[in-house]
Amino acid sequence: MRYCSVMQPTGSYELDVTGMTCASCAMRIEKKLNRLDGVEASVNYATEKARVNVPADYDPQLLIDEVEKTGYGAALPRQNNEKDAEADAPDVELTSLRQRLIGSAVLSVPVIVLAMVPAFQFVYWQWASLALAAPVVVWAGWPFHRAAWMNLRHGAATMDTLVSMGTIAAFLWSLYALFFGTAGVPGMTHEFSFAIERSDGAGNIYLEVAAGVTTFLLAGRYAEKRSKRRAGAALRSLLDMGAKSVAIVRDGVEGRIPIAHLAVGDEFVVRPGEKIATDGRIVSGHSAVDESMLTGESVPVEVMVGDDVTGATVNESGVLTVRASRVGSDTQLAQMATLVENAQSGKAEVQRLADRVSGVFVPIVIGIALVTLAVWLLLGADPVAAFTATVAVLIIACPCALGLATPTALLVGTGRGAQLGILIKGPDVLESTKKVDTIVLDKTGTVTTGIMTITDAVTAPGVDAHELVRLAAAVENGSEHPIARAVVRAAASAALQPVTDFHNVEGLGVRATVSGRDVAVGRARLMVQLGFAADDAVTAATVDAEERGSTAVQVGWDGHVRGVLVIADAVKPSSAAAVAQLRGLGLDVVLLTGDNETVARQVADQVGITRVHADVMPADKVDVVASLQSDGHVVAMVGDGINDAAALATADLGLAMGTGTDVAMNAADITLVRGDLRSAADAIRLSRRTLGTITGNLFWAFAYNVAAIPLAALGLLNPMLAGAAMALSSVFVVGNSLRLRRFASAAH
Repeated sequence: MRYCSVMQPTGSYELDVTGMTCASCAMRIEKKLNRLDGVEASVNYATEKARVNVPADYDPQLLIDEVEKTGYGAALPRQNNEKDAEADAPDVELTSLRQRLIGSAVLSVPVIVLAMVPAFQFVYWQWASLALAAPVVVWAGWPFHRAAWMNLRHGAATMDTLVSMGTIAAFLWSLYALFFGTAGVPGMTHEFSFAIERSDGAGNIYLEVAAGVTTFLLAGRYAEKRSKRRAGAALRSLLDMGAKSVAIVRDGVEGRIPIAHLAVGDEFVVRPGEKIATDGRIVSGHSAVDESMLTGESVPVEVMVGDDVTGATVNESGVLTVRASRVGSDTQLAQMATLVENAQSGKAEVQRLADRVSGVFVPIVIGIALVTLAVWLLLGADPVAAFTATVAVLIIACPCALGLATPTALLVGTGRGAQLGILIKGPDVLESTKKVDTIVLDKTGTVTTGIMTITDAVTAPGVDAHELVRLAAAVENGSEHPIARAVVRAAASAALQPVTDFHNVEGLGVRATVSGRDVAVGRARLMVQLGFAADDAVTAATVDAEERGSTAVQVGWDGHVRGVLVIADAVKPSSAAAVAQLRGLGLDVVLLTGDNETVARQVADQVGITRVHADVMPADKVDVVASLQSDGHVVAMVGDGINDAAALATADLGLAMGTGTDVAMNAADITLVRGDLRSAADAIRLSRRTLGTITGNLFWAFAYNVAAIPLAALGLLNPMLAGAAMALSSVFVVGNSLRLRRFASAAH
């Protein structure tokens, strides 16, 4: 289906590409597009998109036509409302694969059991096997046959080609043996025999090979499709973070409208706990705004009239009136969405191991089969024997274990990871972990808790620290400010005394009467304003805390400052051990944060990190990761916030803390459910171990078949010996994969 051309002044397009089944498909499309004059294309198999740079006034329909000539589908991206509808709609291809897999598995199991266990081979069992295997080969295996035919039309060969040829050869030869040979006679059995001897093949059927291989490879294809289905979730989650409606003020009347109807210059009201609808400037009110989703800064920012605010940040306390300055695609949230989209659409370096090997293996096997047929016929052999040897080559070259190599290791590895709180998205993730040499850690919520906590309480002589916190919490209990909540949490185990005459001193703090005492809690300026005297120890502690980047809250009553509460984002107890484990894996550790240099350095010193990038905005986080990559490093990124999403997608390996936002988790390759940074080291170790298992599985899956190909070509491959070899290779692959169940976390 073609879409009308839509001109873009930027000279670049993004096409949605359909029909790709392996990484070689993406490479073929990319080569075709790059042959066009003035076209520079990059095709991403994982996201099924092509990013194309073209000369000015270039008609994108020419790009679509070229992709379709290659045998695939292409279209310009749909509009936002169409994208939303498509995202919510069921995936037709995924549903089809699931149905084929379930049907194939149900029908294949009895076929394999009948072929491998002579005791179950009743009279006419071979015909029952044919009835069960035929739908598997024809219907369930149709995606492989269709892809093989498409590749054949364009002179290419992939694993689909080998799978299709092997299963069809096994099925057709079984039909020949049943209808024209001796395999269809009543009472025929497959006896166990490991002798290497010639056979005309007319008494042997290979239905279990055709059905089993189809089922195994469908399982792998289905798992792959499911992981690709999530590719657009990060972008949708990011856009969902924005407000859906807004309380707008027009002609002095307040009314609520959808966010899409908001225009530049409109004034809207934001109440405590609400998201700020769009980028704008405050025209009235005073409040604290949580900007952690943008900057990673854990301390809310005090804002007042004239200050700029950003859409999707959260108003924590006072009522604000904001005049919109940017709406729609111009907002900072939309620009962050673009960063994630661009990062996810970049060229993927990882390639399927099986597809890379098959690029050489498939043509060689086909050549050997043709040479085998020609040599046998030239030597005057019986045509039946010649075709038997030729088909045997194709059958043994379609390795049953290859269908298990990646899915079983991935299933066991990811299953063990899930038990340890490590969620790995798919096989494409694993290859990056082997090459990673640098890991970038976001500070807030990753190295630190992301929650404001009292880290120290310095009191004046004769004042009890518990009493200081208890009285401060009693007063702060009447405030909605994030700092106040940190104080109240610290006194959670104590019963708070009732207060009277509560007052909020705008921008400075709060005061109230507690058990007859006039208690004030807030900035040092509040104490000066109230005339409270502070001794040298309290003053020094306040200055020291502020120099370290912490928040200093003074507490006073009866005319004196009685102490200071130091509030900061505390470092997680496990972070130092996690950094040591990451270094033990040979990784260079870098701290990246939107916090100021002082706070960043203090945290870095506590956990043993020497390289620090502070005062970093979301777009700059991407630049830092890209800069490390341009220096030749393979970079992993660990983060938890929306502000980390683009950097997670840009990094060669993205790890998101499960205690963070959905946007970060969707943009990342690995999610760490427990929120413990030590899980990052476990995730990399487990991924490397799983990748090593897959590589070993693939080697042995091919090795069994490569060793047997000469026997098949010489006509010495007994069918049961071939079946035993396949069974042995499958058992080895499964057993090798099951070793991953013994993987242990270094945190325990």
